[in-house]
Amino acid sequence: MTLGVSGVLSRVAELQDQLGLNPAPAAQAVAGSGGKFASALADATRSGSPGSGVTGPSGDDVVAAAKKYLGTPYVFGGTDPDKGLDCSALIQRAYQDLGVELPRNSWQQARAGRPVSSLAEAKPGDILAFNSPVDHVGIYLGDNRMIAAPKPGDHVKIQNVYEKPTAIRRVLENTSPAVLQDMSSLRPAGLRSTGGLNGVPYADLFVKAGERYDVSPKLLAAVAKVESGYNPKAVSKAGAQGLMQLMPGTARGLGVADAFDPAQAVNGAAKLLAQHLKEFKSVPLALAAYNAGGGAVHKYDGIPPFTETQAYVPKVQKALAALGG
Repeated sequence: MTLGVSGVLSRVAELQDQLGLNPAPAAQAVAGSGGKFASALADATRSGSPGSGVTGPSGDDVVAAAKKYLGTPYVFGGTDPDKGLDCSALIQRAYQDLGVELPRNSWQQARAGRPVSSLAEAKPGDILAFNSPVDHVGIYLGDNRMIAAPKPGDHVKIQNVYEKPTAIRRVLENTSPAVLQDMSSLRPAGLRSTGGLNGVPYADLFVKAGERYDVSPKLLAAVAKVESGYNPKAVSKAGAQGLMQLMPGTARGLGVADAFDPAQAVNGAAKLLAQHLKEFKSVPLALAAYNAGGGAVHKYDGIPPFTETQAYVPKVQKALAALGG
């Protein structure tokens, strides 16, 4: 007998009940479309039995999703990351990116999932709620650190857990051993040919350097697009040179003898981006460091408040998205 979609969903629900995997209503993805159906099916099979080999989103995935919004301005009531987010919108967005629906308000999120008794028992991805009534939430990273959208005039950033949470909630039980880095989806695997960069100038150089330094070729291409418009002879007012707009001192430090040589420039830029990605574990912060320097990112604990850098990061992200990155 062939089951229709409704029949399969009914069977999914039965499996959830039998395995005791039904999540709290507030955190359950509704299977009303193809994507949400896949999420519901994943919920039903999510590591319910030892050795099943089937896993769904983990708390570490939540951390990785949230880190993609580092540097986003705080805007009260904001839900659009292009314009700004508030604390609960950040949490809702991070989980939503993984196919998990959460309520909009912080006090509602403080009831999602199941309670965790103390910060000592908290795991990456858990929701930390503050004050009574709850008026602020963040996502726990581990080691007494969290990512949050703190207040007006600030931005999404990583900070210490500054006071004892009034509630800790675990929405996802499946937590892998190590926190995923939010640039994992930009690894060169699957991009070892110019197929993903058809028609892009110097595509072969981006692919070759990306493989050498473990950086996405599409990310390198996006940086070149914004930096020079793929012009290997470009020179900025500040003196940055070539395809990747390397300053002479920076180029020397990267072993680039001629920044106007496309192959040398791309290799140098890939090396520099790899260093920043490893240091900041965030694509937006790595891009900010490429533009303004790593010291400035550390100083401001996020994307520096420089007009050029604030505009630069979203420009590269937009160029990356246009390339399918």
